[in-house]
Amino acid sequence: MPKLFAFLLAACATLPVQAGWYLDNESSRLSFISTKIGNFSEVHRFLTLHGKINNAGLAQLRVELDSVSTGVPLRDERLRTLLFDTAAFAEAEVTAQLDLRPITDLAPGAQLELRLPLTVKLHGQEHSYDAELLATRLDDQRFQVVTLAPLVLQAEDFGLAAGLESLRQVAGLSAISLSVPVGAVLIFTVR
Repeated sequence: MPKLFAFLLAACATLPVQAGWYLDNESSRLSFISTKIGNFSEVHRFLTLHGKINNAGLAQLRVELDSVSTGVPLRDERLRTLLFDTAAFAEAEVTAQLDLRPITDLAPGAQLELRLPLTVKLHGQEHSYDAELLATRLDDQRFQVVTLAPLVLQAEDFGLAAGLESLRQVAGLSAISLSVPVGAVLIFTVR
């Protein structure tokens, strides 16, 4: 009987563990580019991200819009109030369905290009995109997903054109682009 128990214990230890993948906020980055006056562009980012991928491959990324960081506190506050209206819309969300097996089967250092449909929810609106991504297996516990090409969000798709116009007027600018390229470096760790 003890031999049978030891055999069953060993067999159970070799079964794959069902674990979730969680975003490492400290090592991840979500940035966007704003362009004003026709040809002056700046890179900004969000400092607080939450994400997970469940065992069925449903990936969810939540972005705390209050964490917007442009390097200029007054501009950050204007983005929160005039553009994002974070009192009413605290977060943006990105969701996608993916097959984890090809990523988790990669050897450390190996990469895999993915074309993946995803949905962005922002300011009470939802829009779908085809994302070009690169997944890299970092080690047994982590993998990284980066955008190979930025997603170009259109302010009009999310009801943000009026907010951009308010920003333009307050800042005394002749123009702010309604197209906003967004890039990401996301690191997931298993738990």
